[in-house]
Amino acid sequence: MEKKKRVLLGMSGGVDSSTSAIILKQEGYEVIGCTMKLWKQNESNKAVQDAKKVCEKLGIEHHVIDCRELFKNKVIDNFTGEYEKARTPNPCIQCNKYLKFGIFYQKAQELECEYIATGHYACIEFSKKYQQYILKKSKEEKKDQTYFLYTIPKEKLEHILFPLKDYTNKQDIRKVAQENGLEVAEKKDSQEICFIPDNDYQCFLEKELKQKPKTGNIVLKTGEILGKHKGLTHYTIGQRKGIGISYPKPLYVIELEREKNEVIVGEETELYSKTLYANQTNWIIQIKEKTVTCYAKIRYRAKEALATVTIQENNEVKVEFEKPQRAITPGQSVVFYDKEGIVLGGGIIIK
Repeated sequence: MEKKKRVLLGMSGGVDSSTSAIILKQEGYEVIGCTMKLWKQNESNKAVQDAKKVCEKLGIEHHVIDCRELFKNKVIDNFTGEYEKARTPNPCIQCNKYLKFGIFYQKAQELECEYIATGHYACIEFSKKYQQYILKKSKEEKKDQTYFLYTIPKEKLEHILFPLKDYTNKQDIRKVAQENGLEVAEKKDSQEICFIPDNDYQCFLEKELKQKPKTGNIVLKTGEILGKHKGLTHYTIGQRKGIGISYPKPLYVIELEREKNEVIVGEETELYSKTLYANQTNWIIQIKEKTVTCYAKIRYRAKEALATVTIQENNEVKVEFEKPQRAITPGQSVVFYDKEGIVLGGGIIIK
């Protein structure tokens, strides 16, 4: 009798990862559930309890990894550090890089698992075109999460499973959980960043920042002072509401000038740009030429746009779009796709 392949499944106590356990079992894998403690005690404990209940119901092993120190060092400190640099970070990307596909992958090897799995909406398959395993957009386009996954090293792709890859409707996923008697079947999806459950960024940053944000001037590009800002961490590129100034025309935040401690505002047309630079690039598909034409996505909710990417020194790239893009934001990621929705790579926007 062929031995079942072992898979370590990341379980948050939510319906996606819980349904993933059911699917993997049905596909014949030996499933081991694992929950990472990431942040404060009460939030982590709830996730652990819910995941443990699911594992007991399904008759699978459950492990807990205390990742709070690593999460603090790699995710929280990066988050606050980026805001101190007047940038707008994406903590989910850091978490995936260092925890879900970093330390979690190591845990799988310790437990002699051939695979790790998560409840992400994405697809991994072997590509004849590229002659390697590739990361591809989910069939559920609206919930596709490949934007957050571009940091996965290409060598790990063949050891990663995304059980929800063929689902296009969340209700179908909930139905699977219901049919298997899971209490989490109707559990709401989390909309906030896990370590800011009340979505109050400013309150969180004020507690965590070493130096409190300083007030400064809100100015036009001409240098004309229009008012005072509350501290650069309160603003992001493209913001219109809550700036706190009056002007004959609608104004938007177009730049955060850290050295002068200024919020620069302008009309909406000034938000558009054709060029960005990014660093910390990770290429899942090897690019043999210095330039590649592809589709680039500058934030999770943005549409991909045709662009030319030029590979430069020190793991940096220059991205030139065919059409100007709105509110390119340092700290966010830019992710590159081919015309078939395959992720080529990505990096962190620096300017």
